[in-house]
Formats: sequence, structure tokens, C-alpha cells
Amino acid sequence: MKKKNVATAFAILAALLYAINIPLSKLLLRHVDATMIAAFLYLGAGIGMMIYGFINNLMIKEKKKELLTRKELPYTVAMVILDIIAPILLMFGIGKTTSANVSLLNNFEIVVTSLIALVIFKEVVSKKLWVAIGLVTIASTILSFDGNGAFIFNEGSLFILGACICWGLENNCTKMISNKSSEEIVIIKGCFSGLGSFIVALILRENIPEFNWIISVFILGFVAYGLSINFYIMAQKELGAAKTSAYYSVAPFLGVVFSMILLGERPTIQFYIALVIMIVSTVIMVKDSIGLQHNHEHEHIHTHEHSHGNFIHIHEHVHRHCHIHTHEDESENHTHNHDNLDFHNHIHMLEV
Repeated sequence: MKKKNVATAFAILAALLYAINIPLSKLLLRHVDATMIAAFLYLGAGIGMMIYGFINNLMIKEKKKELLTRKELPYTVAMVILDIIAPILLMFGIGKTTSANVSLLNNFEIVVTSLIALVIFKEVVSKKLWVAIGLVTIASTILSFDGNGAFIFNEGSLFILGACICWGLENNCTKMISNKSSEEIVIIKGCFSGLGSFIVALILRENIPEFNWIISVFILGFVAYGLSINFYIMAQKELGAAKTSAYYSVAPFLGVVFSMILLGERPTIQFYIALVIMIVSTVIMVKDSIGLQHNHEHEHIHTHEHSHGNFIHIHEHVHRHCHIHTHEDESENHTHNHDNLDFHNHIHMLEV
């Protein structure tokens, strides 16, 4: 139980660390251009995790993890390219809408990830998840319009939705290589995507920020991306994918709270309507991800005969057992707890 409590704390900590990203990024945008922030956030995650991994390996001797091979190269390249585009779109979006809106709109990433998994990778999407996807889409549509009494499309929301689409594609690419070293994946994501964003920033002729702002963004990237992902993976090892994602789903709502505290944002009534819809959809997704338990009882009857002279000795075995199935996302993966009961009937017959 103690291990699970620690793992739960790691999952919530991962959500907490990621939630500070959007409001703090909005503050940093006053001093650093959008693409430069995207670059140093990812470089902070990649280089920071490289240092973290080196220190961690010195202190704790772990068994060697499986590294990426040429077979995973297409997914790795796609992951890096999408991780260049997504944070740049996110930063432009943060600059054009409220931080609280951005936090909630990030939930649209779940919609895109699920649809791509269904269409491209032929994964099963449950009925509950379809309902949740529909609610998230409705809430995202509400947030995409200005809340000042007129239905004027919010340009910032378009950038955020674009980032969500990129991250939805990236999530599915990362899933294809998730059996490899998680540290290596984070380092590759951070270093190469950060470097790519930096090149884009130079092409766009953005100014290289002052050293103190570079360090500030670098630290935020290490904390909000690098450490957040690391704690998420640590929680996942003990809790499993479904429960970890359920706890992590509080991140957008923590982002809203931080936006109100750090930026003093006061959202409109339109925002609160979308918030309620998002909360309902999140509850549905949490219940769907954890899955339902149900029992199956099976009975098997076996008979066999023994001949002893004129006697035919028949054994009838009734083997009854109960399974407790835990299904996650309607997949074929489930666990069984067996409760076995055996009944033996002995029938003696005299051969005439």
C-alpha cells in the first residue's frame, strides 16, 4: 500500500509540475519571443534530463534499459518534428488568449489522440470515451469563441487546437516506441526538438533573449516537461497506465487555478460553462480508463471410467472456478483472480 501511495503522489506531482507551464510561459512571453521559449523549454527538458539521468545512475544502479534501434527511426523522427511544431503553436496561442483557456483547451489533445488511435492504429474506443470526446469537443468549441457577448472566433484557440493535433499525432508515435528507455526518449525529444525550434526561431529572426531569461525558460522546461514526464513514468510502473492517466487528468484544472493566482485572470461565464463540461468529460474518462470489474463463474464436468472385474467405477469431477476480470479500455488485457472449487462424484455400476 505504501508503494501505491508514493506512486499516486508521483502522478499528482507530474500533473502539478506540468500545470505551471502555461501561466509561467505567459509571463515569460513578455521577455522572450514565442519560438525561442519553445526551443529553450525543450532544450531544458532534454539537457536537464541528461544531467538528471547521469546523477541518478551514479546513485542507483539499475539494470540497463533497451535503447532505440533503426527500426524505430520513422516514429522517432516523426515524434521530433511534431514536438518542434506543437510547442511553437502553443506559445503563439498562449500569447493570444487567456492562460486558463489554454489549460482547458489542452484537453482536446485527448480527442485527437483517441481518434488517430482509432483511424490509423485500429484501436478500440469505448462508448464512454466517445461520450467524453463529444463533451470535450463541445467545450473546446465554446472556448474557441470570444466571451464578450459576441461569437467572435478567438485566434489564440486556433493555435492551441493546432498544437493539440500535433501532440495527438506525437502521442501515437511515442506509443510505438514506449517499450524502449523512457529517459532516452525524453532526452531525444528535448534536445532535437529544442534544437529544431531554435533553428526555426533564427529563421524567423527572433531575438536571442538575455542570459537570465534563457536560464529561467530552461529551468521551467526541465521542471514542467522533463521532471513531469519522469514522475509520470515512475507512477505508471506501480499504478499502471489507466490509473496514472486518471490522476494526471487534473493538470488542466490545476493550470486554471495557477492562472487565476499568478496572472489574476477572471474568466467569463462562458469559460465556467466549458469548465463544467470538461469536468464531466474528465470524470467519464477516468471511470472508463480504470475499467470495471466483473465476475465470471465457469463449471467444467469431466468423467472417466475404471473397470475392476465386473464393476465399472465412474468418476465425475465438477470443477467450478470464478474469475475477476479487470478490463481497461475494452482491450484484451485483463487480470484474473481464481477462486477454485472442486467437486468429485463417484458412481459405482455393476456390469450385468
